[in-house]
Amino acid sequence: MRGSVTQTLVVVVGLPFEARLAGGISGRVICGGNGRNLAASLTCAIMNECKGLISLGVAGGLLPNLSAGTCVVGSEILWGTERLMTDPNWSQRLLRAIPDSIYGKIVGVATPIVYTEAKHNLYVATRAVAVDMESHIVGSAAAANGLPFVAIRVIADPAERPLPQVALAAMRPNGTINLAQLVLSLMKDPRDLWSLVQTAQDAFAARAKLRRVCTDPARIVADVNTISRPAHRAFPGGNRQKTRNGREQAA
Repeated sequence: MRGSVTQTLVVVVGLPFEARLAGGISGRVICGGNGRNLAASLTCAIMNECKGLISLGVAGGLLPNLSAGTCVVGSEILWGTERLMTDPNWSQRLLRAIPDSIYGKIVGVATPIVYTEAKHNLYVATRAVAVDMESHIVGSAAAANGLPFVAIRVIADPAERPLPQVALAAMRPNGTINLAQLVLSLMKDPRDLWSLVQTAQDAFAARAKLRRVCTDPARIVADVNTISRPAHRAFPGGNRQKTRNGREQAA
């Protein structure tokens, strides 16, 4: 049963190492990369017997004092004025299955949030605990197609930790690091070495936690026949739900 379930779930990630880990959960993994073609790739995947979506990977921390390696199970995904609701039963199952995980809002962005002041401002405005670049696309696709979805995100850079300038100089648009550029920048200005070591430690903690989460697919995979309801959008001024045929109705 589990094998057939995993083939009907699509896992969406943003980075290649996340895709490798997600392969242990489902044979259907989409790596968003720069995000430009993610929505189109999701649309194609949903047309091929898809019963649920999972947003999986690392995220930036917004909640103060949230340490690297903390697993966040999304309660809802914020994108502009939209609130994309995750499946509550599936999410609660994840909270019980993943040790020390927390439940909270995740906000979607189109570009990485790398400065502590920007993270603080985003937290004050949204009260979200984490930020990523894929979950809002997953949530929108789920709502548009009447599918349940969940978000599992591990904090890689805490809210109080700014990314070193050498890392920023070597960062690609999708958030990955050009290692050759990083080494070159560090040779020119070694003052960022200690902060770079701290950033590396944070990244290691996040990867280790994500690896543990993905080691046992039973922690993540739900029987899609028992999931409570499809994803829906909550709109300002009233809670309205989008049905599978695309029409909106009162929830």
